[in-house]
Amino acid sequence: MRRGLAATTAVVLVLEAFGIAFVHVVLGLAVRNQNMSVAGLDSDGMAIGTWVGGALFGLFLIGCALIPARVALRGRPPGRFGQILLIVCAVVHGLLGALVVGLVGWAAFVFMMLVLALLVGTLLLYPDTEDGAPAAGSNSNEVPPPTAPAAA
Repeated sequence: MRRGLAATTAVVLVLEAFGIAFVHVVLGLAVRNQNMSVAGLDSDGMAIGTWVGGALFGLFLIGCALIPARVALRGRPPGRFGQILLIVCAVVHGLLGALVVGLVGWAAFVFMMLVLALLVGTLLLYPDTEDGAPAAGSNSNEVPPPTAPAAA
C-alpha cells in the first residue's frame, strides 16, 4: 500500500507539472496576442516571464515527483532533503488550494487537497528513521535495550 501511494503521488505530480506548464504557455500566448500591458510593462516581457515561471514551477513539481518515485521503487522512506522537499510541496499545495477556491472553483480546490493528501500520506506512512535506515520494531518511540559497559 505504501509503495502504491508513493507511486500515485509521483504520477499525479508529474501530470500536474505538465498541466501547470500548459496553462502558463496558454496564459503567455494570451498576453502576447492581446498586447496587454500592466503599468507600462512590455507584453512580450510579461509573456516570457509567464513561460519561465511556468517552466520553473513545472520543474519544481517534477523534482518533487522524483522523491515519491524513488520511495516507491526502493521501498524506503525519503531522506531528510526529500522530506523537506515534500513538506514544502505540501505547503505550496495547501496555499494554492486556498487561492484557487476563489479564483477557479471548488473542483480545483478538491484536486489541490487530494494532491496535498497524497503528499502527506507519502510522508506519514513510513516510520521515522535515522540516517535513512529503517526503524527497528513496530514502534518508533521504542527505547533500545541497554548494553553492558565495556571492560577496561
